[in-house]
Amino acid sequence: MTKTLVIAEKPSVAQDIVRALTPTAGKFEKFDEYFESEKYVVTSAVGHLVEIQAPEEFDVKRGKWSFAHLPVIPPYFDLKPVDKTKTRLNAVVKQAKRKDVTDIINACDAGREGELIFRLIEQYAGGTKPLAKPVRRLWLQSMTPQAIRDGFGALRSEAQMQGLADAARSRSEADWLVGINGTRAMTAFNSRDGGFFLTTVGRVQTPTLSVVVEREEKIRKFVSRDYWEIHGSFEAAAGAYPGKWFNPDWKKPPPGPDGQPDAEQRADRVWNAAEAQAIASAARGKPATVTEESKPTTQASPALFDLTSLQREANSRFGFSAKTTLALAQSLYERHKALTYPRTDSRALPEDYLPVVKETMGMLANSGMKHLAPFAQQAVDGNYVKPTKRVFDNAKVSDHFAIIPTLQAPSGLSEAEQRLYDFVVRRFLSVFFPSAEYQVTTRISTVATEGKKYAFRSDGKVLVKPGWLAIYGKEAVSDDDEKDGKNLVLVKPGEQVHTASADAKALKTRPPARYSEATLLGAMEGAGKTIDDDELREAMQEKGLGTPATRASIIEGLIAEKYLLREGREMLPTAKAFQLMTLLRGLDVEELCHAELTGEWEYKLAQMERGQLSRASFMAEIAGMTERMVKKAKEYDRDTIPGDYITLQTPCPNCGGIVKENYRRYTCTGADGHSDGCGFSFGKSPAGRTFEQAEVEQFMRDRKIGPLDGFRSKAGWPFTAEMVIKFDEETKNYKLEFDFGDDKKAEETGELVDFGESPSLGNCPKCGSPVHEYGANYVCEKTVPTLAHPTPSCDFKSGKVILQQPVEAAQMTKLLATGKTDLLDKFVSMRTRRNFKAFLAWDAEAGKVNFEFAPSKFPPRPGAAAKAAAKKAVPAKKAAPAKKATAVKKVAVKKTAAAKTPRKPSTGAGLTPSPELAAVVGAEAASRPQMVKRMWDYIKANNLQDATNKRNINADALLTPVFGKPQVTMFELTGLIGKHLS
Repeated sequence: MTKTLVIAEKPSVAQDIVRALTPTAGKFEKFDEYFESEKYVVTSAVGHLVEIQAPEEFDVKRGKWSFAHLPVIPPYFDLKPVDKTKTRLNAVVKQAKRKDVTDIINACDAGREGELIFRLIEQYAGGTKPLAKPVRRLWLQSMTPQAIRDGFGALRSEAQMQGLADAARSRSEADWLVGINGTRAMTAFNSRDGGFFLTTVGRVQTPTLSVVVEREEKIRKFVSRDYWEIHGSFEAAAGAYPGKWFNPDWKKPPPGPDGQPDAEQRADRVWNAAEAQAIASAARGKPATVTEESKPTTQASPALFDLTSLQREANSRFGFSAKTTLALAQSLYERHKALTYPRTDSRALPEDYLPVVKETMGMLANSGMKHLAPFAQQAVDGNYVKPTKRVFDNAKVSDHFAIIPTLQAPSGLSEAEQRLYDFVVRRFLSVFFPSAEYQVTTRISTVATEGKKYAFRSDGKVLVKPGWLAIYGKEAVSDDDEKDGKNLVLVKPGEQVHTASADAKALKTRPPARYSEATLLGAMEGAGKTIDDDELREAMQEKGLGTPATRASIIEGLIAEKYLLREGREMLPTAKAFQLMTLLRGLDVEELCHAELTGEWEYKLAQMERGQLSRASFMAEIAGMTERMVKKAKEYDRDTIPGDYITLQTPCPNCGGIVKENYRRYTCTGADGHSDGCGFSFGKSPAGRTFEQAEVEQFMRDRKIGPLDGFRSKAGWPFTAEMVIKFDEETKNYKLEFDFGDDKKAEETGELVDFGESPSLGNCPKCGSPVHEYGANYVCEKTVPTLAHPTPSCDFKSGKVILQQPVEAAQMTKLLATGKTDLLDKFVSMRTRRNFKAFLAWDAEAGKVNFEFAPSKFPPRPGAAAKAAAKKAVPAKKAAPAKKATAVKKVAVKKTAAAKTPRKPSTGAGLTPSPELAAVVGAEAASRPQMVKRMWDYIKANNLQDATNKRNINADALLTPVFGKPQVTMFELTGLIGKHLS
């Protein structure tokens, strides 16, 4: 019997499909990765299982950051599995290749991304030739059982979906072309003078960054202006009330030179102190007549949450980052089954979801949430859930509907999960509750004197019926409640009031606020609204930059690439961000900076979906744009990029001249600021890290700075280091150098160290002596020769920087006093290059400072106890400098649990040394690491490290034939040994 394979996008959807089909298709048997009945096999992806890549013959491995290999425009794209989901991909492909499976139903989400997920899986399953099995499309906007069964009764043909499939592939490939070529071209441009300066660009990330940079430019250029407001207090028979002067005849000013009206002009502002004082003096102590308008108004609850609105409001309310909110919502969806699918851009529900919502309301009414259950019960008793278009509207539902609670009452939530769940439940309840009712009063008190009239406005707003606001703890305000000036005292008709006081208040205009994560998400979501072109704006309607599912990762990516900094709740662009915008503007490739690029793409992709534009013509346009972008960067021939550059406050250390910024460097320009200067200069981005303005001022002033993180070695490894400005005898000028804190000098030379001016941070956990800062470490004073202890007798030492995490003196003080530091969050694994959090703790058994990890907030999986114990303590390694970064040893896991299974022998075992190498390390075969260890044993035993620079190794009679020269660096050693192994 032949069967139909159904591929859903997520496991939860596969389960919904199985439940919906069981009454008509018979019972399904459950297997690990799929369900099966007599007619259907139902399986699912877990989002994207496959991604595109350049074919092997067109992909540049070495020299990919060179202009010589750009642009990269492959004639077609290969596919590669997403590493994390290979197992799931293999399971889906296995079902697709079954001989008894004769046709396939694409049940991925109803949208462009869902179409792409399925098409790439189908292509991958076919391999070098098409899978050749008919495909039909299940198009669902509601996940009720009846809606699913109706969808199976109205499957769409593959031909009907071809336009959407073409648009999905084209968008994916276009993003690849622009991102890969743009990043490589800008990196190549910025690395032309040496070093490696990674400069990432992308269709979504760069316009997002541009939004933040443009706001910061406005803030920096903002010139504050003085203005005055006149505040009065009026006495009526029933009491006093406040009022603010305004000009009733004021009109919005015409556009200025920039085409925009002056936003600072308001009806209640006066721009002259004398005029403000004159108004206050004229009104003070005079009678005033009162006119009043009072009317009822209502305020409905905000709409249900989509992901972006949830992220924005959770950031404003709780300070959660977009990434954190998404992770919490995903956990509530996947792990606790308490929320519906969170990665949605819809704020409405399908029209057939009314019965499900009523069931959900009943579940909440009977839940243990004492603070919310009564409101759910009120909604049930009052029959509040009704089929309103504001909530239930198929036209407003895309491939997913709004985020609401499920029928599953959660348990075991973390504090953060509980807060977010309550947040969503409150919004869910509130949309069905009545509107809040207010009484709004506008009172105008007019003072007439000497032929002139001065109007003062007073506003009152009284909450009469709280409606949905009661869910958030708001109650109706009584008539005599005058807090916040919302309630105005009663003025009888025809009553004349007295102006008890009138004062001019001096104020200053403020620059626009910096973006928070909440407002930046809003800017990304509404990016299309700022586009002037009507067609492009329409194409981006309700789309914006990125998708709800990707916006958090875009922001996190900008932070990871050091384009943005999170400072409190503000998002600040870095010097690297300004440099990128200067570069794109200078190269005349500003299309990468603006949302119009996305608007143009969306407009053309929408045409493609309707069959009005071919995929080939769109991709040809993208290829042409890519070629132009690379050509602009490759052929730029001027010395610098024009931009808005700064002049440093600190003079040149060599001649006292003025130091100015250009695109690449800070350079002395002589005493007049316009000459070639004395030749002193240094790069703005040493080792790929761009100086911030405050940092470079400090660096010039103090001649040293650090430790700073974010540097990258030539091999691309990140590292942390200090920098100094030193006088160079050879050039007779000052230059920048990295300072890796070589604190072995005293140990090697016996030179006495004086800790007299250095305060003690605490007592050594080994011998009880004082611990001080020394070079790149914190050391016990008995580890180095001092006047009191000429012979070192202790070896306690801990780095100031460990795996790129700076360890402040205060943290070392805490470790020495209590046994461990606070939880530190900027460690970077040398193996995976991923950030991790840990405490630094004194391990008495090991006699060293080790990592200690915080317990997981999730309960361990069965059988995971031994693994958790094995990770309890890990030796903390000192961060290696740039040149050592590629040779750092793996951090060993402390064995506190059952012994691990012995490793398999290394594939490199059994290498035979050449006669020259055998003369040094012996003729016995061994692996390359063992050979390197033997070599180091020989070097140390014969004291062959150079006395002035320990990184250099001097060759003796036996080593000269191996090295081929009298001296090598330690970084050449492994490569040289490899040439002598076979």
